[in-house]
Amino acid sequence: MTHHPTPLKFLFPSWYAIVMGLCGLSLAWFRAVPLMGPMAGSVALVVGALAALVFVALAVATLLRGLRHPEAWAEDRRHPVRHAFVATLPIALMLLATVAVAQFGPSAWTAGLWWAGSLAQLFVTVWVLARWWRGNITGGLQWSGVTPALFIPIVGNVLAPLAGVPLGQAEWSAAQFGIGLLFWPLVLVLLLVRMAVQGMLAARLLPTLFIVLAPPAVIGLAALQLGAPPLVGWGLWGVGLFTLLWVGTQARQIAGLPFSLPHWAMSFPLAAFTALTLRLGAPGTAMAQLGTVLLSLSSLLVLWLLLATLRGLRDGSLLAPEPVAAIVPAAA
Repeated sequence: MTHHPTPLKFLFPSWYAIVMGLCGLSLAWFRAVPLMGPMAGSVALVVGALAALVFVALAVATLLRGLRHPEAWAEDRRHPVRHAFVATLPIALMLLATVAVAQFGPSAWTAGLWWAGSLAQLFVTVWVLARWWRGNITGGLQWSGVTPALFIPIVGNVLAPLAGVPLGQAEWSAAQFGIGLLFWPLVLVLLLVRMAVQGMLAARLLPTLFIVLAPPAVIGLAALQLGAPPLVGWGLWGVGLFTLLWVGTQARQIAGLPFSLPHWAMSFPLAAFTALTLRLGAPGTAMAQLGTVLLSLSSLLVLWLLLATLRGLRDGSLLAPEPVAAIVPAAA
């Protein structure tokens, strides 16, 4: 495939999903330390370091894109689907802070990183929801924009306690957690109604169905971090298990799709559910064994995604115009 003459123009915000997936896998391996020993911690450190390197590379490329192609960044913000992925940037910051706290403990620089991600995530949530006041005619909430990606800017606030509690910010973490908890069922209902009214998602977006798994998994981890009883974690694990089986019914259709960036949407949710499973599984129990199986599956998935991404960059199939029918952007 011929490389596009301006590939940087197509570095969409969704590229930060790679950082999310790597951070999620790092945290899952860290949760496996009680079962596997220091080796698991070393793997978590290596994967976390790779996530940081990818983030730095993407941040530099994003800055260059903004300078060279400001119209592309403006189009991302107007796009009914793509605008939701803007939240992957602050979420990546919060997850990197979470990985750093897990590996090295609380520090001033991890607190600064976490606060930057937390406040930016809150800002993006307000920005996305403010669009809804416009109505479906003037660029507000439209059925075409109701996809699983909406969970990222709106429900992504539930990530705050994972690093916020160890950093001594339990109160703010709980407050931000409450925002995501409030909107989780709302976004899920909107998604189901959208499918009933408009039909199934476009084939290219099918991998994003796995995002539906992220809220119960992360809410379970965050609730336990905030001191919730273990049975609360188990209840959310049950919701996550059902969700995994539910979205898993689309696995055959997803497997038949050519690789594209939306495939990375599968990585973080599966890794988060793996981390919750390992969090609840005491050594020697069936739950711990299931967590080990899920960890292997998550690792293989991320490895495949990395190889497919490198192949896509080499052949020019990724940094190129989206191969889907055009959606007319809303007014800014």
